[in-house]
Amino acid sequence: MKRNVQSSLAAALAFVATTGLAGDNPNPASLFNGKDLAGWKSIGGRGAVQWQVGRATLDPADETKLKRIGAGGELISAEPGVNLSSEGDYGDCLLELEFMLAKHSNSGVKMMNIYEIQMFDSYGRTNAGKEDSGAVYNETAPMVNASKKPGEWQTLVIEFHAPRFDESGNKTANARFVKVTLNGQVVQNNVEIAHGTNVSRNAKEHPTGPVYLQGDHGPVAFRNLKITPLN
Repeated sequence: MKRNVQSSLAAALAFVATTGLAGDNPNPASLFNGKDLAGWKSIGGRGAVQWQVGRATLDPADETKLKRIGAGGELISAEPGVNLSSEGDYGDCLLELEFMLAKHSNSGVKMMNIYEIQMFDSYGRTNAGKEDSGAVYNETAPMVNASKKPGEWQTLVIEFHAPRFDESGNKTANARFVKVTLNGQVVQNNVEIAHGTNVSRNAKEHPTGPVYLQGDHGPVAFRNLKITPLN
């Protein structure tokens, strides 16, 4: 009887531990299916939807441009057009992605559509500023210039905490970039942001929101977009 009780208790604890881990640390979800724009909608920018799926490389005839070279699971904006906003909304989360920029190009990713981490061709700059890659755009310069050369795939990992609100809708805590890592180097650490960045400075804040990919500036490509909600 004692053995059965111990066995039952061990099984119960294992079940609780397993379900607890699954609930606290869910598996990352893919934001891009590698085939089309399912799960995304266009927002702002100009002109028709320019995003394509394929494989991206620098245009050998002009390094300020990206070129699509056949099939592949990469999301490519070879010329300025519209931006993309995810159909899903997220609060606290871990966003992971890879991006490629053309020479002199400019893009970005915005959490909840309003808090931007800058993507810019900052390769080789001695002192990175508030408009360089890895910056909280126009707010906080990156701690180090971790940018790679144009045409190389770069890795960006963003741990983001959403703003908090009370039952009446009053904000009780600001949004926060807990940690931002660019190409394996920490570029932002525990940066609180009291409002949206740049053009979104006066935008209404919410407890959840979409992920935004900027496509209205320069050539950019994305792949391996994953998001993990954080409880």
